[in-house]
Amino acid sequence: MPDGLAVLRSLGVALDAADAQPFGGIRFVGCGVSVESAFPNGYALGVRRTVLHSRMVEAAAAAGVRMLWGTPVSMADQTIRARWIVGADGFHSRVRRWAGLAAKPPVDQRFGFRIHYRVAPWSDYMELHWGAGCQIYVTPIGAQEVCAALISRDRRLRLDEALAQFPQLAARLAGAPRATTERGAVTANRSLPRVYRGNVALIGDASGSVDAITGEGLCLSFHQAIALADSLASGDLARYQAAHRRLARRPTLMSRLMLTMDRRTWLRTPAFRAMAFEPRIFQGLLSFHLCAPNYS
Repeated sequence: MPDGLAVLRSLGVALDAADAQPFGGIRFVGCGVSVESAFPNGYALGVRRTVLHSRMVEAAAAAGVRMLWGTPVSMADQTIRARWIVGADGFHSRVRRWAGLAAKPPVDQRFGFRIHYRVAPWSDYMELHWGAGCQIYVTPIGAQEVCAALISRDRRLRLDEALAQFPQLAARLAGAPRATTERGAVTANRSLPRVYRGNVALIGDASGSVDAITGEGLCLSFHQAIALADSLASGDLARYQAAHRRLARRPTLMSRLMLTMDRRTWLRTPAFRAMAFEPRIFQGLLSFHLCAPNYS
């Protein structure tokens, strides 16, 4: 998203045209209507996660970080000691367990599955298609590639089956070769009472998460990285705890709003029709969704 690109650049990570596919806004499709809005500032990029990881590793190495891939923290003849330990190991974080930072059971846990298709993007927008108990969002990834991702509460539901609810989208993808196999992951709203203990701090999905429907998970992690760096420099992780809580408020609010529309068709239908009748409503929601965070 545009705000994610901005903070990524501030961290010294640059993506170029060969890495990703730009797109200019968001489109919701559902309830018999389509509503869309261009981003108020800038553009977004659809990028493969592997490409993004490569650029992040390159930037870290250029900054002097030494990567110890596949290296155990404790070995028979050597112990790695650290002033600070940062757990950035995802939704099922081991570091979180080691540090005794117990996580509450996730709220609104859902299941996501994605496939990349070799087909030219048909829109300059990221499309979010709303169905009965699920969404499929389609992101341009390249000049001849899109990523289709399904999110639902049914762990057994897969893209091929879900596409039956979306005949127009199914027709666009019909016959398109798959560039990847179907891969899945868990997504959820989750908050932790604390994100640090002693010299251990958590970041990213290890420290809590928002449902993938917001598209803000990576951006939130990048902002957390800046807040954590400031706290490490001052030697005060309590500052990070406070900043982490503030950074999560807006994405969590937007996630809850969208999940409420997911659960309640009686609310989603008039909301979509109102946004189609008055596009400024959707524009205002998108602008709020992308507003700058507050670190202090």
